[in-house]
Amino acid sequence: MAVTVVAKVVVQKEFVEPVKAELLKLIDPTRRERGCIEYRLHQDNEDPGVFIFYENWESMASLEQHMKTDHFRSYVSAVEGKLVKKVVNKMTGI
Repeated sequence: MAVTVVAKVVVQKEFVEPVKAELLKLIDPTRRERGCIEYRLHQDNEDPGVFIFYENWESMASLEQHMKTDHFRSYVSAVEGKLVKKVVNKMTGI
């Protein structure tokens, strides 16, 4: 069953540009992953420290595999201590 993810990342003001660079690094390798249907990054127009990923995956297994990739783990390490919060919603269509 397909899974949709909406992930909201709120960045500390002083780290917006370095975190944005790390987020952008995720896009190409993730889009090439098996099971990735859609992977889009958005930045809030009024608050540049707010980013939203909109993702569609073939299955929960595909999403779980994504979170084990080198590029995802590198991102997690690179942004440690630079976020205000991160909320990840994993959803199934109804």
